[in-house]
Amino acid sequence: MFSINIYLRFALIAAGIVGGIALSAAYGFWYGFPFILVGLFLLAGYLMLGTIVSTNQLLGQMRIEEAEQRLNMTYFPNLLLVGYKGVFYMTKATIAMQRKEWGPAESLLKTALAKGLPSDNERGGAMLQLMVIGAQKGNHNAVPAQLAEIKKLNITDASLKAQIKEIEGQLKLAKGNPMNPSTMAMMGGRNGFRPGGGSSKRSRPRVR
Repeated sequence: MFSINIYLRFALIAAGIVGGIALSAAYGFWYGFPFILVGLFLLAGYLMLGTIVSTNQLLGQMRIEEAEQRLNMTYFPNLLLVGYKGVFYMTKATIAMQRKEWGPAESLLKTALAKGLPSDNERGGAMLQLMVIGAQKGNHNAVPAQLAEIKKLNITDASLKAQIKEIEGQLKLAKGNPMNPSTMAMMGGRNGFRPGGGSSKRSRPRVR
C-alpha cells in the first residue's frame, strides 16, 4: 500500500501552508492558494489516518523500537476516523505483546474494542489476543466461551481463521485440561495479530 514517508509529509505540509501564505502575501491570494490547499489536504490526511500503515510495515519487519516511535508520531489519536482509533490502540497492544507486557496489552486491546474496529477480522484478532492474555494469567476455563464469541464474527482473514481452527482442535484434545505453551503459540501469543495481517485479500480501510 502506497504511503508518503511521514517526514516528507510533515515537510510538504509546512512548505505548502507556509509557502502558500507567503506567496499570497507577496503576489496575491490565488498565487498561494494551490500550495495552501495541498498543505491542508496532506494535514487532513495525517490527522484522520495517522501513521498506522507505516507502523505495521515496521512491525512486519520486526523493527519494534522503530514501530513504536512511528506510532507515537500519531500525535492526535482522538482525531482519527472512526475505526482507525481502535486500530491505533490495537497496534499499540501488538507492540506491548511483542515485549510480553501483558497488563498494558490487555488494557490497550479493551480500549481498541471500545473505540471501535473497522471489521470483524480486527475485532476477532483483538478478542483472540485477550484470550491469550487471559490464558497467560491462568484463566483457562474462560477460553471455550471466549472462542464461541469469536466464532460469531464474520472472520475472513485466512491466518486468523487458521488460528481459530487450531485452537478448536487443541481444546478438543485437551478435554478441559489447561492449555499448553504450544497452544498459546498457535493463538498468536508471541507475536500478536496485526491489523491487515494474513494472506486474504479482503477489503479494509486504507490507513497511513
